[in-house]
Amino acid sequence: MKRQRQQKRWRDLTDRQRTAILVVASVELSLTATAAVDLWRAPAERVRGDRRLWWPVLLVQPFGPLLYLLLGRRRAGDRT
Repeated sequence: MKRQRQQKRWRDLTDRQRTAILVVASVELSLTATAAVDLWRAPAERVRGDRRLWWPVLLVQPFGPLLYLLLGRRRAGDRT
C-alpha cells in the first residue's frame, strides 16, 4: 500500500521558508510586470520578433520574463 505524502501548509513552514517563498514570488512578479510593461509600451521596431509571440513567453516562469528582458528587446545601436 502506497503511503500518501501530505503537503505542507503555510503554517507548517518555518519563518525562513516563508521568507524565501515571499522573496522569490516578489522577484518573479517584478520581473514579469517589468517585462509586460516594456513589451506593451515598446514600439514594434524595438522588439525582436513578433510581439504577439512574446506574450505567452512571459507566462513561462521564471524564464520567460528573463528571456524577453535579455533577448527580446533591441537597444540603441542594435542592427539585428
